[in-house]
Amino acid sequence: MFNPFKKNHKASDMTTPDHDPATAASPSNGDATTATPDTAAAPATPSLEQQLADALAKASEASDAFLRAKAEAENTRRRADEEISKARKYAVEGFAESLLPVMDSLQAAIAMPDAKVETVLEGVHATLRQLTAALERNKVLPIAPPAATKFDPHHHQAISMVPADQDANTVVAVLQKGYLINDRVLRPALVTVAAPK
Repeated sequence: MFNPFKKNHKASDMTTPDHDPATAASPSNGDATTATPDTAAAPATPSLEQQLADALAKASEASDAFLRAKAEAENTRRRADEEISKARKYAVEGFAESLLPVMDSLQAAIAMPDAKVETVLEGVHATLRQLTAALERNKVLPIAPPAATKFDPHHHQAISMVPADQDANTVVAVLQKGYLINDRVLRPALVTVAAPK
Protein backbone atom coordinates (compact mmCIF):
# COMPACT_ATOMS: atom_id res chain seq x y z
CA MET A 1 0.00 0.00 0.00
CA PHE A 2 1.39 3.37 -0.94
CA ASN A 3 2.60 5.51 1.98
CA PRO A 4 3.02 9.14 0.96
CA PHE A 5 5.23 9.97 4.02
CA LYS A 6 7.74 7.29 3.40
CA LYS A 7 9.70 9.32 0.82
CA ASN A 8 9.75 12.32 3.08
CA HIS A 9 10.99 10.14 5.86
CA LYS A 10 13.86 9.01 3.71
CA ALA A 11 14.63 12.55 2.73
CA SER A 12 14.67 13.44 6.39
CA ASP A 13 17.01 10.55 7.05
CA MET A 14 19.41 11.78 4.38
CA THR A 15 19.60 15.25 5.88
CA THR A 16 20.63 14.10 9.32
CA PRO A 17 24.00 15.26 10.56
CA ASP A 18 25.50 11.90 9.67
CA HIS A 19 24.44 12.19 6.07
CA ASP A 20 24.58 15.99 5.57
CA PRO A 21 27.38 16.71 3.06
CA ALA A 22 28.05 20.17 4.52
CA THR A 23 28.37 18.74 7.99
CA ALA A 24 30.46 15.83 6.83
CA ALA A 25 32.81 18.11 4.87
CA SER A 26 33.72 20.25 7.89
CA PRO A 27 35.14 18.39 10.85
CA SER A 28 33.97 19.24 14.31
CA ASN A 29 35.89 21.63 16.45
CA GLY A 30 37.02 18.81 18.68
CA ASP A 31 38.65 16.95 15.76
CA ALA A 32 40.38 20.01 14.17
CA THR A 33 44.19 20.03 14.34
CA THR A 34 46.63 22.85 13.43
CA ALA A 35 49.63 21.75 11.25
CA THR A 36 52.99 23.51 12.11
CA PRO A 37 56.10 23.28 9.90
CA ASP A 38 59.16 21.59 11.32
CA THR A 39 61.66 24.15 12.61
CA ALA A 40 65.44 23.59 13.09
CA ALA A 41 66.59 23.48 16.66
CA ALA A 42 68.36 26.76 17.64
CA PRO A 43 72.02 26.37 18.80
CA ALA A 44 72.47 26.56 22.50
CA THR A 45 73.84 29.93 23.71
CA PRO A 46 77.02 29.60 25.85
CA SER A 47 76.50 30.44 29.43
CA LEU A 48 77.93 33.62 30.93
CA GLU A 49 80.49 31.55 32.81
CA GLN A 50 81.69 29.93 29.58
CA GLN A 51 81.88 33.30 27.78
CA LEU A 52 83.88 34.74 30.67
CA ALA A 53 86.26 31.77 30.65
CA ASP A 54 86.83 32.15 26.88
CA ALA A 55 87.47 35.88 27.24
CA LEU A 56 89.97 35.30 30.05
CA ALA A 57 91.78 32.65 27.99
CA LYS A 58 92.09 35.02 25.02
CA ALA A 59 93.29 37.83 27.28
CA SER A 60 95.92 35.53 28.77
CA GLU A 61 97.16 34.53 25.31
CA ALA A 62 97.37 38.18 24.24
CA SER A 63 99.27 39.07 27.41
CA ASP A 64 101.77 36.25 26.84
CA ALA A 65 102.31 37.34 23.23
CA PHE A 66 102.85 40.94 24.33
CA LEU A 67 105.38 39.94 26.99
CA ARG A 68 107.31 37.79 24.50
CA ALA A 69 107.39 40.62 21.94
CA LYS A 70 108.51 43.09 24.61
CA ALA A 71 111.29 40.77 25.77
CA GLU A 72 112.48 40.27 22.18
CA ALA A 73 112.52 44.04 21.61
CA GLU A 74 114.54 44.55 24.78
CA ASN A 75 117.05 41.90 23.72
CA THR A 76 117.39 43.48 20.28
CA ARG A 77 117.93 46.93 21.79
CA ARG A 78 120.50 45.58 24.25
CA ARG A 79 122.42 43.81 21.48
CA ALA A 80 122.40 46.99 19.39
CA ASP A 81 123.70 49.03 22.33
CA GLU A 82 126.49 46.51 22.88
CA GLU A 83 127.49 46.62 19.22
CA ILE A 84 127.54 50.43 19.25
CA SER A 85 129.61 50.44 22.42
CA LYS A 86 132.11 48.00 20.93
CA ALA A 87 132.30 49.99 17.70
CA ARG A 88 133.08 53.16 19.63
CA LYS A 89 135.58 51.44 21.91
CA TYR A 90 137.50 49.70 19.15
CA ALA A 91 136.92 52.17 16.30
CA VAL A 92 140.65 52.94 16.02
CA GLU A 93 141.79 49.33 16.36
CA GLY A 94 142.55 48.90 12.65
CA PHE A 95 144.20 52.31 12.41
CA ALA A 96 146.36 51.64 15.46
CA GLU A 97 147.39 48.26 14.05
CA SER A 98 148.51 49.87 10.79
CA LEU A 99 150.75 52.27 12.74
CA LEU A 100 152.63 49.53 14.58
CA PRO A 101 155.19 49.02 11.77
CA VAL A 102 155.94 52.74 11.91
CA MET A 103 156.58 52.44 15.63
CA ASP A 104 158.86 49.45 15.03
CA SER A 105 160.91 51.38 12.47
CA LEU A 106 161.33 54.38 14.76
CA GLN A 107 162.41 52.18 17.64
CA ALA A 108 164.91 50.40 15.39
CA ALA A 109 166.37 53.78 14.32
CA ILE A 110 166.78 54.87 17.93
CA ALA A 111 168.56 51.60 18.72
CA MET A 112 171.32 52.59 16.20
CA PRO A 113 172.78 55.83 17.64
CA ASP A 114 176.03 55.46 15.72
CA ALA A 115 174.40 54.98 12.30
CA LYS A 116 175.63 57.16 9.44
CA VAL A 117 173.51 60.09 8.33
CA GLU A 118 172.85 58.45 4.97
CA THR A 119 171.56 55.33 6.72
CA VAL A 120 169.36 57.34 9.07
CA LEU A 121 167.95 59.37 6.17
CA GLU A 122 167.19 56.19 4.24
CA GLY A 123 165.42 54.82 7.31
CA VAL A 124 163.42 58.03 7.67
CA HIS A 125 162.22 57.78 4.08
CA ALA A 126 161.26 54.14 4.59
CA THR A 127 159.37 55.04 7.76
CA LEU A 128 157.57 57.87 5.94
CA ARG A 129 156.47 55.44 3.24
CA GLN A 130 155.13 53.10 5.93
CA LEU A 131 153.23 55.95 7.57
CA THR A 132 151.80 57.14 4.25
CA ALA A 133 150.60 53.63 3.43
CA ALA A 134 149.01 53.28 6.87
CA LEU A 135 147.14 56.56 6.43
CA GLU A 136 145.94 55.65 2.93
CA ARG A 137 144.63 52.29 4.14
CA ASN A 138 142.53 54.20 6.64
CA LYS A 139 141.23 56.66 4.01
CA VAL A 140 143.42 59.52 5.24
CA LEU A 141 144.55 61.38 2.12
CA PRO A 142 146.65 64.53 1.74
CA ILE A 143 145.39 67.90 0.50
CA ALA A 144 148.19 69.37 -1.60
CA PRO A 145 146.77 71.51 -4.41
CA PRO A 146 149.15 72.31 -7.28
CA ALA A 147 149.96 75.90 -8.15
CA ALA A 148 147.24 77.91 -9.94
CA THR A 149 144.47 75.77 -8.38
CA LYS A 150 141.43 77.86 -7.54
CA PHE A 151 141.32 78.62 -3.83
CA ASP A 152 138.79 76.44 -2.01
CA PRO A 153 137.91 77.73 1.47
CA HIS A 154 136.59 74.28 2.41
CA HIS A 155 139.96 72.60 1.83
CA HIS A 156 142.46 75.47 1.94
CA GLN A 157 143.45 78.05 4.52
CA ALA A 158 145.08 81.19 3.12
CA ILE A 159 148.04 82.45 5.10
CA SER A 160 148.73 85.45 2.91
CA MET A 161 148.13 86.96 -0.50
CA VAL A 162 151.22 87.44 -2.62
CA PRO A 163 151.85 88.99 -6.01
CA ALA A 164 152.00 86.26 -8.65
CA ASP A 165 151.88 85.91 -12.41
CA GLN A 166 148.64 83.94 -12.31
CA ASP A 167 144.93 84.47 -11.78
CA ALA A 168 143.83 86.11 -8.58
CA ASN A 169 142.54 83.90 -5.78
CA THR A 170 144.49 80.88 -6.93
CA VAL A 171 146.98 78.86 -4.89
CA VAL A 172 150.58 80.01 -5.24
CA ALA A 173 152.29 77.58 -2.87
CA VAL A 174 151.44 74.98 -0.22
CA LEU A 175 153.13 75.68 3.08
CA GLN A 176 151.64 72.69 4.89
CA LYS A 177 149.63 69.80 3.56
CA GLY A 178 146.10 69.29 4.72
CA TYR A 179 144.39 65.93 5.18
CA LEU A 180 141.01 64.37 4.49
CA ILE A 181 139.44 61.31 6.07
CA ASN A 182 136.58 59.83 4.05
CA ASP A 183 136.04 63.20 2.30
CA ARG A 184 135.93 65.05 5.62
CA VAL A 185 138.60 67.66 6.28
CA LEU A 186 140.89 66.77 9.17
CA ARG A 187 143.08 69.77 8.54
CA PRO A 188 142.99 72.31 5.72
CA ALA A 189 146.09 72.93 3.65
CA LEU A 190 147.98 76.12 4.50
CA VAL A 191 148.53 78.02 1.28
CA THR A 192 149.49 81.40 -0.14
CA VAL A 193 147.07 82.93 -2.62
CA ALA A 194 147.66 85.15 -5.62
CA ALA A 195 146.70 88.76 -4.98
CA PRO A 196 144.51 90.67 -7.42
CA LYS A 197 146.46 92.59 -10.02
